[in-house]
Amino acid sequence: MDLKVELDRRVFYLKTLYDVSKDIFASVESETILRNFLLMAMGNFGLSEGLIILINLQNQKIEYIVPVGLDETDVASLKKGVGQLILQKNISASHEIETALRNQIFMPQSLDFVLPFVVEPGYPGILGLGPKLVGHAYTDNDQELLDTLVNNLVIALKNARSFEKIKNLNLNLEATNVQLQKTLKELKAALRKVEILEGIKANLCKFVPTAVTRLVEKSPTVDIVEARERDLTVLFLDIEGYTSITEQLGPSEVNALTEKYFSVFMDAIYENNGDVVETAGDGLMVLFLSDDTVTNALEALKAAQTIKEKECLINDDCSIDSLPLVINIGICSGQAFVGASKFESYTGSRWVYTSHGTTINIAARICSHATGGAVLVSKTTAERVNEHFSFTRLGKFALKNLSEEVEIFALK
Repeated sequence: MDLKVELDRRVFYLKTLYDVSKDIFASVESETILRNFLLMAMGNFGLSEGLIILINLQNQKIEYIVPVGLDETDVASLKKGVGQLILQKNISASHEIETALRNQIFMPQSLDFVLPFVVEPGYPGILGLGPKLVGHAYTDNDQELLDTLVNNLVIALKNARSFEKIKNLNLNLEATNVQLQKTLKELKAALRKVEILEGIKANLCKFVPTAVTRLVEKSPTVDIVEARERDLTVLFLDIEGYTSITEQLGPSEVNALTEKYFSVFMDAIYENNGDVVETAGDGLMVLFLSDDTVTNALEALKAAQTIKEKECLINDDCSIDSLPLVINIGICSGQAFVGASKFESYTGSRWVYTSHGTTINIAARICSHATGGAVLVSKTTAERVNEHFSFTRLGKFALKNLSEEVEIFALK
């Protein structure tokens, strides 16, 4: 007889384990698993009341609470009491939860059986079951079965939590992908703007002095600084007999010849930190703006010397039917106004970057006075660089539109 009872008990336990496991492993949602588990356990043990609580100790809150058959007032009191208990007691282990709950008045008195369990560290739970409807007490065998069932519940909950983590990771990944796509689109648009701006910059640099480009790059959102007085050395360059050459060769051929020479001269100018601010058919106006007075004069003379060397090389390479050009240069150092000048008219405002003043006028007149490919300089320039270059004093000359005579020196 005892053997039959034990066999029946084992069959009952296996059937219960199968039924409960089948239900809880059929879902990957924690709340559904908890509810199915509780209902199956209550059905197999013949109960009318039951409760499962899952607590998140890290967040100090009840993650899930699933009551069946309990009075709503008891459930509300339980939620409030457990919440306060977690905060006050700073509970960190499941056995502390069990002890604390059993000793609290808010725990429903109708629950005869309480079994703590831990899903993961910091994530404990409590299974509470009411009395059996047949009036029997819970036995050691019941405890053993419930331990096994709860172990399966823990596995199912771990699977569900893993699934939820993966699901959240996928959602986060989708959100990140959306954000990345948006960012990529914005970056492409920004890159396109940069390409357009770089293209504009490249084209403008063909017409805008280097000094203006540097000013805009340094302070792109700041208003252009108006012209101010500063020390500089200015170099004027022109082609001797330009008018007669044009008559002999024609405009198109002269233009091609001028471009050939001036393209070579530009390298010499930029290598010595010169800035071409004005061009004409037969000449250039170049500023050397180093803050050091000797340096700006030295750079101007070095550029002039290189220009003359390049001129000789080009002239030597000219074919018989080409016409060699003679380049005259005038240089002066001193104070002048440099920067942007604003012109107002009824059509609006116009800004130009240039330089003006007596130093500029003297350099232009010295250049006009030069002949035969000479490099002529003012006294101020010669004094600044006399340790580096040799000059021949030509004397003082009355130059056009200048009230006083100007002393001129020729570079040897």
